[in-house]
Amino acid sequence: MWTNLINNPPLATLVAALLALAACFWLSRAAYVLPRTIDPDIPLQVPAWHFRIRKLFMALGPLIAALFCWFFGSSVAALASIGFMLVLLSLAWIDAETSLLPDRLTLSLLWAGLLVNLNNTFVPLEHAVLGAAIGYLFLWLLYQIFLRLTQSEGMGFGDFKLVAALGAWLGWMSLPILLVFATALSLVVVLVQRLRGKHKTGNLIRFGPYLAIAGIIGMLERWI
Repeated sequence: MWTNLINNPPLATLVAALLALAACFWLSRAAYVLPRTIDPDIPLQVPAWHFRIRKLFMALGPLIAALFCWFFGSSVAALASIGFMLVLLSLAWIDAETSLLPDRLTLSLLWAGLLVNLNNTFVPLEHAVLGAAIGYLFLWLLYQIFLRLTQSEGMGFGDFKLVAALGAWLGWMSLPILLVFATALSLVVVLVQRLRGKHKTGNLIRFGPYLAIAGIIGMLERWI
């Protein structure tokens, strides 16, 4: 898992960038199709900023892959890490735009994390399994408590699955710091938006982007 597949760094970097470009093309298509498969009421017409984000995503993905491969090599573990980060970026994009986290991406990410850790790549397999289970159950429990206290939903089930996926990749011991970081970051952003008059009390907080950022940082910590 940690042996370079290509021992020529420039060639490995180019291959990683091309693979990432192909992945970004598919993920950018999924960012449009999957939410509308889940909710037919989402307009087919997308806002103008959707295309700006798509261009940024298509440029950023290969750049991330190239830099990651250049610094950390072309092992299976490195390529898996690149895929992990690209899927998280696409989920952040989808959630920010539509408030949805499609199962096809969150559950695929979860299973991929368990498979990658079969050989204890990032964490022991038992930590990965516990991470997936604890991540889901912890947020589900918070959801149930909040629902009973306020009679309103504090988060969506997609958040549970995304946290479970992070646990599958990074292990259950990483979950507390990831959740604290994501929560703190979301609160800072909401506070700034409220000060600027762009966030009103009762508005839905889309937690997926903050979880995605926390997950990417958590993965980078494995390598730095």
